[in-house]
Amino acid sequence: MSQSSPSLPIAVSIGEPSGVGADVTLAAFARRQSLDLPPFFLIADAEMVARRAERLGLDVQVRTIGRPEEWGADPRSLDVLPLVNPHSEEPGRADPANAAGTIEAIDRGTRLVLDGVAAALVTNPIDKKALYDAGFRHPGHTEYLAELCGTLIGKPCQPVMLLTGPDLSCVPVTIHIPLADVPGALTSELILSTARIVAHDLAKRFGLQRPRLAVSGLNPHAGERGAIGREDETVIRPAVEILRGEGFDVVGPLPGDTMFHPDARRRYDVALCMYHDQALIPAKTLAFDETVNVTLGLPIIRTSPDHGTAADLAGTGAARPNSFIAALRLAGRMAGIGTGEDASGR
Repeated sequence: MSQSSPSLPIAVSIGEPSGVGADVTLAAFARRQSLDLPPFFLIADAEMVARRAERLGLDVQVRTIGRPEEWGADPRSLDVLPLVNPHSEEPGRADPANAAGTIEAIDRGTRLVLDGVAAALVTNPIDKKALYDAGFRHPGHTEYLAELCGTLIGKPCQPVMLLTGPDLSCVPVTIHIPLADVPGALTSELILSTARIVAHDLAKRFGLQRPRLAVSGLNPHAGERGAIGREDETVIRPAVEILRGEGFDVVGPLPGDTMFHPDARRRYDVALCMYHDQALIPAKTLAFDETVNVTLGLPIIRTSPDHGTAADLAGTGAARPNSFIAALRLAGRMAGIGTGEDASGR
């Protein structure tokens, strides 16, 4: 597997064509000079993207490229690597017929990074219902990328979802599963493997050599020493003690209702939360437009905006590109493109 080079562009997958993926990508490109964005090309249906630009009234020329190496020949044009499976351009109306192109864009972007042709992958949001209707069987983007990468490199990958913004970075230990299934899925082994991946990738990708980890409890008040549920004492605390024994800087289990105020956040670099919303609610509340979804545990750099497809905003010009811009910039910093800063912006 080739290593990415700072001279390489970032691959961007279009995501759900009825959503705002094209909107935010086009809006970011239109402001590229004032924003000093890292170089990127889009994997999409070029005609669909051109129609969306016209609909939005954006003065963005779309240039079809035959292969990624052709990017950047005309800096005035958004380079698009076209899909084999076309996308229809109907803002706000998801169509399962578009699923093949959506998955193709993710697949090709992943392979290009693994092959050393692109420095990183930024994925626009997908509509899981539209994909499910077309036979998609993965809980979400994160799990699909992990299986795809594992297949391509011949080694299983455990994906870890990191939500990172200006004031909070947090990780859900269990991800896209029903809340009722969380206690059964949560094990000490899962907490241990997640924490180890977080610490490894924060050192490798973000320059934090010994990150401070805060581990949340599962139950109210972290279980009150077993008075409100036993998982905090039988599952979470043993994992924290093992991590301490391995030399990690870790505290917990901490009550989820007191972990996210400003004084508490200053005491850790990353919060490990026990389920999806325990992590994503504070992350999106604090910085909805600036938080980035990063998948740790993969052999590639992958970031994504932290919002969904926002189909009701597609084609209206109302979609804000802030989170996409933040995802693009973070991917660039993680790949060593541009400013020379590390991924934490220092």
